[in-house]
Amino acid sequence: FDPNQINFGQLLEVFFKTHDPTTLNRQGGDLGTQYRSVIFYHSEQQKLLSEKSIAELNKEGIWENPIVTVVEPFDVYYPAENYHRDYYKNNPNQQYCSLVIHPKIEKFKKVFGALLK
Repeated sequence: FDPNQINFGQLLEVFFKTHDPTTLNRQGGDLGTQYRSVIFYHSEQQKLLSEKSIAELNKEGIWENPIVTVVEPFDVYYPAENYHRDYYKNNPNQQYCSLVIHPKIEKFKKVFGALLK
């Protein structure tokens, strides 16, 4: 992310308000650790802010179940396979796009429209 465009705290807020951080290793109908809710940090400060955010949200009891998001150090970035890149843009009529991605985009626009340029 570009800290000149959005700060890490804002990024955490977007992250937690646009997905369900209480489902373990799942995204929609897809299962496996590659679908886990995870924050990869680049500094000790990001790690601490992430852990603090999770603790505060759990304390607030916003979700019925506890947050299962894991906080891990960034290691290596692996680009997605070509067929996964720009998936929503290239496959707007796929069921996953209409049932999972599109509602998240609309929620983001509604809640965080001011962050869009």
